[in-house]
Amino acid sequence: MKQIIFAAALAVGILAGCNNKQNNNEDMTTLNMTQEWDKVFPLSEKVNHHKVTFETQYGLTLAADLYTPKDAKSKLAAIAVSGPFGATKEQSSGLYAMKMAERGFVALAFDPSYTGESSGEPHRTASPDINTEDFMAAVDFLSKQDNVDAEKIGIIGICGWGGIALNAAAADTRIKATVASTMYDMTRVSGNGYFDSEDKEESRHAAREAMAKQRLTDPAAMAGGVIDPLPDDVPQFVKDYYDYYKTERGYHKRSGNSNDGWRVIGTQAYANSRFLYYINEIRSAVLVMHGEKAHSRYFGEAAYKYMVEGKAEGYNVTGKPNPNPDNKQLLIIPGATHCDLYDGGYKELKGKGEAKNLIPWDKLADFFKANLK
Repeated sequence: MKQIIFAAALAVGILAGCNNKQNNNEDMTTLNMTQEWDKVFPLSEKVNHHKVTFETQYGLTLAADLYTPKDAKSKLAAIAVSGPFGATKEQSSGLYAMKMAERGFVALAFDPSYTGESSGEPHRTASPDINTEDFMAAVDFLSKQDNVDAEKIGIIGICGWGGIALNAAAADTRIKATVASTMYDMTRVSGNGYFDSEDKEESRHAAREAMAKQRLTDPAAMAGGVIDPLPDDVPQFVKDYYDYYKTERGYHKRSGNSNDGWRVIGTQAYANSRFLYYINEIRSAVLVMHGEKAHSRYFGEAAYKYMVEGKAEGYNVTGKPNPNPDNKQLLIIPGATHCDLYDGGYKELKGKGEAKNLIPWDKLADFFKANLK
């Protein structure tokens, strides 16, 4: 039981009005949003940036950053970005959005429901349905922008939001292209533990009993977050999380992963769900990108295999092969770890040394250009 609870907490902590009204950056009275630039990366001189809000079909208001190319003169293809799970738009997702805007896209990085500057109380709570809706509501918002071609919208999900992005792409045919970067399948790790080490009824039952007790004793208790101080004997990937979330490289005050983590019962529903059941029916283009040395690589490889073939290790179901396999890609980045694909493995600040970048930004842009047309 301790192992599966630890795995779930680690996964969620260190990754970790229903009228679809769209708000512009002049109407933010419902949220307490900072107007200062407080990202962990500098603003590119090639893009314009402003803060926006939009509502989901669950009546929650999401806070977002909208990035647009400065030289844009016509309607553009657009991309919505979120993740990692437990992070905020000031971290990795904002960097991805800005980099895509530099390459000619309208790009939206948003805080999910119950996260960061978005609404939903208590904060740091998650739901498979609500999080999938977050992506679809972002597509709603982008579709209604004057500078966006509504027929050319894609999404990027990072880490735990990679699995959510695939789930959204399976549900919403308006999503014409999807990138799942350094993905976790949050439903699989929550139910099976890391590397499926707790994939048995006894372990899941023990975890369910513990969650049931937690709801009555202290439902607001927090767990996860990156261990600090960092013990010497933790796995390398935990050290990598620390290097991103707890240092100047990626720390942010509103990020659960950078601070006290996630509610212990905040992802209870994830352990009893499976995101990727219908991804073998996604007809639109998908790129699954993972680091060669990432501990999470097995999530991406299994998801890709199931998406194309309808079967894979770690999936207890067998489906039919994908009706459109030719536009599905698996990209393994040589030498990259899980967190290298959060920001490229470096900090883009003056005086911080020579930059290396393990994220193939141009290749991502080419993927979207080829499939958002």
